[in-house]
Amino acid sequence: MTQPDCTTPSPVLVWVPGVAGTVADGSEPFRIADADDPQLLVTDLVATRGDGVFETIGVFDGAPVNVGPHLRRLGRSAQLVELPSPDLDVLSRAIDAAIEAHAPVPELTVRVMMTRGVEGTGTPTAWIHARTADDWSRYRAGIRVVTLDRGLSTAVAETSPWLLAGAKTLSYAVNMAATREAVRRGADDVLFTSTDGYCLEGPTSTLLVKRGDTWTTTPASAGVLPGTSIASVFAMLEREGQSVREELMTPADVASADAAWLLSSSRLAAPIAQLDDTSLTVDTERSAQILAVLKGQDPQSA
Repeated sequence: MTQPDCTTPSPVLVWVPGVAGTVADGSEPFRIADADDPQLLVTDLVATRGDGVFETIGVFDGAPVNVGPHLRRLGRSAQLVELPSPDLDVLSRAIDAAIEAHAPVPELTVRVMMTRGVEGTGTPTAWIHARTADDWSRYRAGIRVVTLDRGLSTAVAETSPWLLAGAKTLSYAVNMAATREAVRRGADDVLFTSTDGYCLEGPTSTLLVKRGDTWTTTPASAGVLPGTSIASVFAMLEREGQSVREELMTPADVASADAAWLLSSSRLAAPIAQLDDTSLTVDTERSAQILAVLKGQDPQSA
């Protein structure tokens, strides 16, 4: 991954103390903060417990994609971890403020974070961080992926809801450990599998598989994060008359498919060129169309 050089525009931080509602004087319940200045107290439960939720929004040529679906999913994650419901209208305006305050760049990554707040206060902490996106061009050309056992069955959301499967939490230690393991194995990314033998999702991505005119992803009921990217791609495919569905798939199912991708809001569409020891076809034409959709563009122009 290419790191931004010294000419990269500085990141923008928006502090949102009014995440749970508006303020009495009618002013916006957020402020632009200096990203280089301290903001977060060390007693915040996100620092001491990793207790919070987040969303990542891609912004392309100044236009954010899927803000509404991302914020609704943030609200769902907050509900799952029993945080107060955030004011999504406030967060939407704060996202716009962060984008406007950042210098124009082709691709921007905006993270919206909400924590349980300083221990003992009962008041959530929230902030938005906008920065120039990493260079994902190599990943968008095709990646090597290894399967790793997540240690959970596809019934975990029903049998053990306290494990928060399907919530986008800030406790990402396991996901990052899995990514490091992939690198140790000479790969770029991970496809998690369940203890009962099915493919789930990547540490930061959603699985998409093409077999003929049928496109498949893992059902959210298996304990994966409901993907905003997959919803956009499925909408495009349905307009074309393609068949889309949610279905459990084994690693062998994915390895024998016509093509497969890992989708995310910032990296966008990463075609799986190799899964464990099996090479897959990279469908460059479809990849370009999916990439355009995830940027909020017309796929026919790709």
